[in-house]
Amino acid sequence: MSKERSLKREIKYLLIVPMILALLLLAVVFITMGVGSKESYIAIGIILLYALIVTIAYLKLRPMLNATLVDYALEQGKIQKELLKNLAVPYAILDTSGRILWANRMFRHGICNGEKHVKKRIEYYLPELTDDIFNGVDDISMEISQGDKIYEAVIKKVDLTRVFNKEAEERKSDDIVIAFYLFDKTDLKRYMQENADQKLIAGLLYIDNYDEVMDSTEEVKHSILNALVDRKINMYLANIDAITKRLENDKYFFVFRQKYMQTLKDDKFSLIDEIKNINVGNEIPVTLSMGIGSGTDSFADCYEYAKVAIGLALGRGGDQVAVKYGDKVTYFGGKSAGTEKTTRVKARVKAQAFEELLASKDKVIIMAHQRPDADAFGSAVGIYRLVTTLGKKGYIVLNEVTSAIRPVVNSFKTGGAYNDLLISSQQAINMVDDDTMLVVCDVNRPSITECEELINLCKTVVVFDHHRQSNEAITNATLSYIEPFASSACEMITEMFQYISVKPRMKSVEADAMYAGILIDTDNFLNKTGVRTFEAASYLRKNGADVVRVRKMFRSGIEELKERAQGISNAEVFMNVFALSFIIADPNSTEAPTVPVAKVANELLNVEGIKASFVVTEANGTLYVSARSIGDVNVQIVMERFGGGGHANIAGVQLKNVDKDDFFAELRSVLSEMYAEGDI
Repeated sequence: MSKERSLKREIKYLLIVPMILALLLLAVVFITMGVGSKESYIAIGIILLYALIVTIAYLKLRPMLNATLVDYALEQGKIQKELLKNLAVPYAILDTSGRILWANRMFRHGICNGEKHVKKRIEYYLPELTDDIFNGVDDISMEISQGDKIYEAVIKKVDLTRVFNKEAEERKSDDIVIAFYLFDKTDLKRYMQENADQKLIAGLLYIDNYDEVMDSTEEVKHSILNALVDRKINMYLANIDAITKRLENDKYFFVFRQKYMQTLKDDKFSLIDEIKNINVGNEIPVTLSMGIGSGTDSFADCYEYAKVAIGLALGRGGDQVAVKYGDKVTYFGGKSAGTEKTTRVKARVKAQAFEELLASKDKVIIMAHQRPDADAFGSAVGIYRLVTTLGKKGYIVLNEVTSAIRPVVNSFKTGGAYNDLLISSQQAINMVDDDTMLVVCDVNRPSITECEELINLCKTVVVFDHHRQSNEAITNATLSYIEPFASSACEMITEMFQYISVKPRMKSVEADAMYAGILIDTDNFLNKTGVRTFEAASYLRKNGADVVRVRKMFRSGIEELKERAQGISNAEVFMNVFALSFIIADPNSTEAPTVPVAKVANELLNVEGIKASFVVTEANGTLYVSARSIGDVNVQIVMERFGGGGHANIAGVQLKNVDKDDFFAELRSVLSEMYAEGDI
């Protein structure tokens, strides 16, 4: 009715226009000719005749024109309604609660299973369309599925107060309906998936310990071992229709299609475990690492991603797979602690490269991680001795002297020989120039270094660390020596001493600091201790390290012993193999929160049957977690689930604004899941 009234009004205006023009013509005649002349009377007569004809036409034709236009409009409405009813796109009108008011034939047959009178809620047919979607909806688009069909649902709110005339502006909010369209995207999605599945993915496979395995096997069996390893690898990759090329004795390159990626993930790259079962008399099991690159349209970029991924896998100790999908890296395997490398070739090469880089620099700034421990400070002292032996100036960035290193630091403050050794972050920033080298030790994550800003300021950056690499790394390092098989950073630096052109002459206080680093990180030579660890300790002992003096430095106070006893008494055994405990930190304590939890975690490993321990304390709104293991449990991959990391046997994480009970609940869930799936 509103449209009809509007139409009549528009027709009225259309017919009145000639009358207005007639009046204008009369005005023009009066102005130009006046009244009284013969010509003016003729013009006025013609105009009046024109006005009479228009008036008659208006009165006679108006009803007929109205009827014709209304009939036309109604006919158009019927056509539109019929087209909408038979539209090939499912279409429905809903109320604001999601109830179907009207649906076209395609919607009824395709969505409502042929029901003629549809009055049910849309959620009945499409469960994904819940009430909260329609609350306050304007215009949204979302993807939904029904059976084997995938639709793009378009939801539009229609306000009826805007459809009718202005007199209806005061209508209630009930006069709102929702137009609902469904566009079938099934074929498009299928074609897109098929296109994605056909993309090529590059992979690199390295045998981690090829030389060590061959050395432990009789020479006559080398060819048999090689053939078995090669066959196992080729058969596994053949299952995913991969093209494989052996580049070297211990290196493979392979290419496969994207559609097999999920198969490998579901299988958790079982080749890692299968390859260890090969035994032809080799004393050391074969382990391998894989790096896979994907997530880009360029195959060249995929190959570059694969190289980055294999570097991460090897940097984390090997025996695992790293999948780099764009900027995201996912790890599989890594359950074992890896095989200790008996060769020192890498240490010699890195030492010589470091000496060459140092030749063009005047000074070296050395920094470790925040709240440094004995290994961090000891390795920094070792690097200081290296650079001073080669005639360069060295400085150690130390912002906080924690109780973990206070005895060692105090030993450097006596005598005045090391007055300029320790500097703050700001002092380090101020002295950086083009002739400055930055050495980062005992850490490879920039966010937890003493001064992250230095990494970007210095043009030459060197990294020495024994922790497994994570997704976060120092990307601009000129030289990077990361050896996860080493027990400590002090062990790595001690090995380098033997390959510098000028043999360093250590002072006893320096040897003590480095020996303390090895002692603490290995828990008195109990964890991650190999042949090279004892050789490094022996070298330091020859250079003046005193075992008794170092032991006296790290004796515990009575309060610390009580705190450790508290942690042990709070312990609970989970799944018969995991020890979980917490310590209530002293708010007045100046000691680093990480120290007591680490000591309690080590103590709990002495309990019979315990394979791993997790100890927590809270300080300044941060939850500090220390994880330790003995045997086959890799606590590093457990801590990575929470954003932390470390070694296979020593790891941890710091969590801000996380409740202790919530953490333990999630930890139990993670341990149960990983233990059930064989990840730990």
